[in-house]
Amino acid sequence: MDTLKKDEDSEVVEIDLGDSSDPEESEDGEEPQTLWRAQPSLDEEENIHTSTLVEISDTKPLITSRDARGINDCLKVGFEDVIAEPPSVRSGDRVWIWSNALFEVSRVWIYRIVTALLALPMSAISGLLFGLLSCFHVWMVRPCIRCVLIGNRWIQSFWDVMLHIVVVPFLTSAGKCCGGLGIHLAKE
Repeated sequence: MDTLKKDEDSEVVEIDLGDSSDPEESEDGEEPQTLWRAQPSLDEEENIHTSTLVEISDTKPLITSRDARGINDCLKVGFEDVIAEPPSVRSGDRVWIWSNALFEVSRVWIYRIVTALLALPMSAISGLLFGLLSCFHVWMVRPCIRCVLIGNRWIQSFWDVMLHIVVVPFLTSAGKCCGGLGIHLAKE
């Protein structure tokens, strides 16, 4: 067994480099587990957002929650969400495992390559667009709306008076006149 140690605070990872047909067992008396079959611990399960077959990036994330508001929940897609075999039709286990691994690796790396090419230009364009729209709204739209509201204050007051003097009494009297009417339907 070879032992690899990354940092002082990280755990020791054992990798079995021996032949799987060796009759030898490990020092514990247990059969050694291969790395691709190892189940992640509970702490690791909470932090892993992709399949365990995909190696997580070696860089530590700068932002722990990149989608805190759940804007892109529709993009949480796994291999089983895209490709599923019914019980009546099944491929070999190795084909399924390698297809799963190829799907996850290609999905992750294509995303990384495309974001490496487009993320910075799109961020700059989006920042420029939202900056221009914010500036336009703060310095042009909102002051114009306030000027119109201030300049038309007398129209609002006049309209309010007209409603209370003419329209409200007319509709109130019409409602009282029609309120006393009754309709009786009879068959002949």
